[in-house]
Amino acid sequence: MDANQIKAVYFVGIGGIGMSAIARYFLNSGLTVGGYDRTPSDLTRQLSGEGAHIHYEENIGLIPTECLDPSSCLVVYTPAIPAEHSELQYFQRNGFELQKRAQVLGTLTQALRGLCVAGTHGKTTTSSMAAHLLHQSHVGCNAFLGGITKNYGTNYLLNEKSPFVVIEADEFDRSFHWLTPWATVVTATDADHLDIYGTEEAYLESFSHYTSLIQEGGCLIQHTGLKMKPRVQTGVTIYSYSQTEGDFHAENIKIGNGEISFDLVSPLGNIKDIQLGVPVTINIENGIAAIALAQLAGATEEEIRQGMASFKGVDRRFDFHIRTPHMAYISDYAHHPEEIRQSLLSIRQLYEGRRVKVIFQPHLYSRTRDFYREFADALSVLDDVTLVDIYPARELPIPGVTSQLICDHLRPGIKKEVITKQQIPDVVRRGDFDVLITMGAGDIEDYADQITEILKGVES
Repeated sequence: MDANQIKAVYFVGIGGIGMSAIARYFLNSGLTVGGYDRTPSDLTRQLSGEGAHIHYEENIGLIPTECLDPSSCLVVYTPAIPAEHSELQYFQRNGFELQKRAQVLGTLTQALRGLCVAGTHGKTTTSSMAAHLLHQSHVGCNAFLGGITKNYGTNYLLNEKSPFVVIEADEFDRSFHWLTPWATVVTATDADHLDIYGTEEAYLESFSHYTSLIQEGGCLIQHTGLKMKPRVQTGVTIYSYSQTEGDFHAENIKIGNGEISFDLVSPLGNIKDIQLGVPVTINIENGIAAIALAQLAGATEEEIRQGMASFKGVDRRFDFHIRTPHMAYISDYAHHPEEIRQSLLSIRQLYEGRRVKVIFQPHLYSRTRDFYREFADALSVLDDVTLVDIYPARELPIPGVTSQLICDHLRPGIKKEVITKQQIPDVVRRGDFDVLITMGAGDIEDYADQITEILKGVES
C-alpha cells in the first residue's frame, strides 16, 4: 500500500507500549485511528482522549467504518495477538494489508535516519536517554520508545524538522530485522526468548543479522565482550563501549550523597563532569551509549551535559516511588537474570549497609523453565527475596514450572518465601526492610500505588 493511500489505521493490540507510540504517530498525522485491546489501561484511555476509537471485545461490528475499506486502511498487529483472533482473521480474509509493528517502524527508518537501541536489556532506558538528549538539543528527534518517559509523559516524540528517529529495536519475534538503522547500539546479547529462538546460537545469529542491516556509512556501537559476532556492510564504523573500557567509557566516576558524576572519554570528543539525573550505577553505561548516539547525531557538549542532568527516567525503570532518608521504594521492569543482577547490585551500592528486600514476579513459564538457576543466582545478590507466582502473559502453564523452582535454588541462608499477588500488601506491611524493590515485567506494577500508600503510612 502506498503511504498516500492510507486514510485510516487499525491496531489489533493497540494498548501495548510500542503499538501505542505508533498509534500516536498516525493520530498526529491526521489519520483515523481505531483499535482493539483486551483490557482498558491508562494508555488506552489516553489514546481515546487523543481521538482513537478503541474497544475491548473481539467484535467486528465495533470496528470504525473508516477502518473497513481495504484500499485505504492499514492494519497493524502485535505478535502477542493469537492467530485465531476473530478481528485479525477478518482482516486477513478480506484483503487488508497487515503489518507488524516492526514493519511500520522499518518504513520509518528508511525515510529518516534511524538511531536504534537493541539488546537483551537496557534498551528502554538507553533509547529514552538518547531521545531526551536530542529532543532538548538543537538537533531534535522523533522517537518510538518502549516506556513512558518521565520528562514528557509519553512514549512518542514528534519533530517534523529533524531527520532523526530514535527507536527501541526489539529482538522478540525477530522484529528488529525490519529495521535499517543509520546507527545502532547493542547493549547486551544474553540469551532470551528461547521460546522463539530455541537456542542461544540462533539468538546470537539474530543479532548478527541485525547488524548487517545497518546502512552503508552508518555506525555500530556495541558493548565490550559480547558473544555476538557482528556482520556489517562496507563503510560501517564499529565502536565499543562500557563503563570502564572501550572507545566510549567513563573516567573519574564519583558516587556519593545520592549523586553520580563522571567524565566521558569519546572518540567524538571528551566531556567532563556529566551528572546523572537518575543516579544509579547501571545508568553510567546506559548514559555512555546514549551519549554516543547523540554525539553521532550532532548534539553539542553542553547540550549533552544539560540533557544528562535533566533526564528524569522512565516509568518502571528504576522508578523511585519513595525516596527519604529513612526509606526507599523502587519499582523496576527487570525480567532477565542479568538485568536483575545489575539492578540489584546498583541498589546495594546506592544503599550500602541498609536492609534491602526484593519482591520479584517471574515473567513467562518458558523463561522461568529456561533460566530458573540464573534467576536464583541473580536474586541471591540480596539477603531477602520474596517470589510471586509466575505471570503467564501469552503462555499456558508448564507442568512443574513455578516460582518455587527459583526459590529452591537461592543461595543458602537467604530469607525467602513464595507468595501470591494478593499477599503482596501483607508482606509490605511487615516492614522488615529499609529499601524495597518490586521487580518484573508482569502486573506486579499494579500494586505500586498501594505499596506506596502503605509505606507512606509507615513513614508517618
